[in-house]
Amino acid sequence: MPVIVGFVPTKEGRAALDAAVVEARSRGSRLLVVNASTGAASADNRYVDDAQLTDLRTELDASGLDYEISHAVHRKDPAEVLVDLAEQTNAELIVIGVRRRTPVGKLLLGSQAQQVLLDAECPVLAVKAPR
Repeated sequence: MPVIVGFVPTKEGRAALDAAVVEARSRGSRLLVVNASTGAASADNRYVDDAQLTDLRTELDASGLDYEISHAVHRKDPAEVLVDLAEQTNAELIVIGVRRRTPVGKLLLGSQAQQVLLDAECPVLAVKAPR
C-alpha cells in the first residue's frame, strides 16, 4: 500500500513531496510520485522536464525509500489520475500541495485539489508551502 504524492515543480509541489517522504518513511511504505499532464507536456509548466526528473530521482535515491515515479501524459486530468491510481494500488494516503488563497478564493480550494479531496477513497493530506 503506497503513499501517493501529486508532484508539480512548484513550492507547493515541493512541500507535498517533502511531506510524502516523511509519511512514507514513518509508515514503512513505498512512495509513488505522480507528475501528469493532459496536453502538450512541453507547454505545461507543471509537467516535470528531463532535468527536473533527473534531480527528483537523485533526491529520492538519496532518501533510501522504495519509490516509483509516474511521469506521463494522460487523457484524464491529474486529479483523476491520482484518484484512479490510489484505487488501483489500494493506497493508504494521497498527499497534495495546495496554494494559499485570498479570502474570496478560500471559498473554492482549487479544482484539482478539490476533486482529489472529494473523490479519493483513502485519506488525503493537503499541504501548504511555507511562506
